[in-house]
Amino acid sequence: MLLPRRSAEAEVRRLLRRFPVVAVVGARQVGKTTLARGLSGARASGAYFDLEDPADLARLEEPMVALRKLKGLVVVDEIQRRPELFPVLRVLADRRPLSARFLVLGSAAPDLLRQSSESLAGRIAYHELGGFSLDETGTENLDRLWLRGGMPAAFLAKTDADGVDWCRRFIRTFTERDAQSLGITIPAATLQRFWAMLSHYHGQIFNASEIGRSFAMSDATVRRYLDALTSALVIRQLRPWFENIGKRQVKAPKIYLFDSGILHAMLGVSNAEALERHPKVGASWEGFALREVASALGAGGDECFYWRTHTGAELDLLVVRGARRLGFEFKLTDSPRVTPSMRSALADLRLEHLYVVHAGERNFPLTEQITAVALASLRQAGIGPRKLAP
Repeated sequence: MLLPRRSAEAEVRRLLRRFPVVAVVGARQVGKTTLARGLSGARASGAYFDLEDPADLARLEEPMVALRKLKGLVVVDEIQRRPELFPVLRVLADRRPLSARFLVLGSAAPDLLRQSSESLAGRIAYHELGGFSLDETGTENLDRLWLRGGMPAAFLAKTDADGVDWCRRFIRTFTERDAQSLGITIPAATLQRFWAMLSHYHGQIFNASEIGRSFAMSDATVRRYLDALTSALVIRQLRPWFENIGKRQVKAPKIYLFDSGILHAMLGVSNAEALERHPKVGASWEGFALREVASALGAGGDECFYWRTHTGAELDLLVVRGARRLGFEFKLTDSPRVTPSMRSALADLRLEHLYVVHAGERNFPLTEQITAVALASLRQAGIGPRKLAP
């Protein structure tokens, strides 16, 4: 069973009409290859290169010879394995008339974005593919999606136990094999321990010194490890927002594991009952809801922030696009209330509106500028890409 990913397909098609090269980046096993094969023309043309396949690598031994005569949509999977292809793609993208467009897939190795940006500036667009969202699974599957996460194989597993087992295998495979292929040179055992420790910081402000003491590492080494996992798109660093408002503000990032199922596997959570009893259940809900809101808005990582002052005022998510600012708080309750912190965020950040995303079933106003929105009803509340339109 496969779920259609219509929104992602539509966005990639739109980008392909505007740019000669489109890069779809995302974590391992998130569905990049399935998405590419589902696009019209990818199979019909036969122009599909998997750079983990020795036969396809051999076909690209002379890349200009192999690629210049192709027409239609040409897909190159695991592009981070051959960054020397980017200059070739630049030449082919500049041809007129343009006989082929290129869809490159990558697991966001540390040098991938830098390499492609240098060679293809102005010729390439990016689409970051995450796991399944509520828009794709249906809101009736909200609890299942939260528990298992959005990785296709875990979400579609026959049972919750099978989903957790898949997530555990993913963690092991990533640390023992995939990380090295992405240019991460951290020993597998150390990387897995570090990743597991980050799961306990999920939803918290990153403290390099505290983690460094636990690992007997310098702050610089800890930050390098964090950046490596962030580059591989298995950790989200939510950047702090700060401006001159006359208050001391926190300037360290908040940390989230990219997928709730992977988080739960790290925490030893195997079913809904265990999740409800776990001390990190609130943080898990926050990360899950945050990802859904960002996905619904179509907000990229450079548009999403959190905000906190040293006196305690905070905002879980600030989305900024141009002059528009929307605020979001995430509450694992069905009866959220207005707090002094919300009022402070509205005033200090000059928010257009603040939404309290909760676990209940109803949407209702709290004040003129604050609305309570059920996570399952984001679309009904108008929280979509148009909400950030100029």
